Amino acid sequence: MIELDLALHSFSYSQHYAHVPGFDVFAFIGKAVECGFAGVNINLNRPDWRHLSGQAPEHLRAVRARLEGYGLSLEIDTSGTAPEALRPLLEAARALGARNLRTYTRHGGSPQQIFDRTLADLREAVGVAEAMGVPLVLENHEDFSGAEVAAIVAAIGSPWLGALYDYGNSQMVLEDPLDCVDVMLPHVRSMHLKDHLMLRPEDSPDGRLAVLGVTTGSGCLPIMEITRRLVAAGHRRFVFENVWAYRAPVRRDARGTEPVTLGRGSFSYAEPPFDGCLSLSDGAPPQDLAPAELLSGEGRAVDAGLAWLRSAFSAAGWQLRALPAASLSPPAERRPAAARQKHIA
Repeated sequence: MIELDLALHSFSYSQHYAHVPGFDVFAFIGKAVECGFAGVNINLNRPDWRHLSGQAPEHLRAVRARLEGYGLSLEIDTSGTAPEALRPLLEAARALGARNLRTYTRHGGSPQQIFDRTLADLREAVGVAEAMGVPLVLENHEDFSGAEVAAIVAAIGSPWLGALYDYGNSQMVLEDPLDCVDVMLPHVRSMHLKDHLMLRPEDSPDGRLAVLGVTTGSGCLPIMEITRRLVAAGHRRFVFENVWAYRAPVRRDARGTEPVTLGRGSFSYAEPPFDGCLSLSDGAPPQDLAPAELLSGEGRAVDAGLAWLRSAFSAAGWQLRALPAASLSPPAERRPAAARQKHIA
């Protein structure tokens, strides 16, 4: 039996962050512990550092103490590749004790211009990462194919830059997820495990071919085959990212990749009427739904996706590492007063 660590991505509870009063990074960490995760991945995108719920040094120390009290590992996310913008995030990663800092490009222009500008940025940024002692990982987000990410990482050739493989993001450039993982595999340091279906233009509110986030196990991504390839390459830590209520348009065809067939295999379409637990009811944008519906759908999607994943991993001979019982309640002095009175979950 192969033992794996599973971490929980904060995007999994994005609707709770948005609509539940008092739901903050400490509540999210509590969710991760309740669900039996061995680590967390926290999104610090946007100027307000999003799901970290604060930027003050004392706040970072409190978050780190909570994570260490529970024995949870940490990765953090941001976006953009400009060295001056990455510096404060790398400083935060160091203060928090994060394993790495994920980023992706935010440059515009032609595919070649985006590639060249990102490469130039990261050539400089790896020096900042080394000085901070925190590796950067470049994600195949929604702009690059796996081959383009691999080419950037290989061209820089620094131990302070690796790749983050996302199970479904290659669909946004019409690249097969299995082709993507194969070409990225020598450079992968982390990964985001999730599930998608394709959304026909006529079913999409903006009339564009799109990718639709669905409950893990209910979509078309070859999750188990991707995971087998990553495990065979020696990876033992995976990040579970519930992306229910997520939609992204297809941006372009990836350069130099094999053509895909829409409506089949990894590019199968979501068929209306949509199940609210599978995806968003009737394909409606999140802003058109009541908070109660968003919270209910998100909670059910996390629970159902995690149950499916545990069962599938067990059938494959992979056991998820459980946290030691002693780590489930950190020292009281490390917890905020409200949490000492009643643990927020």
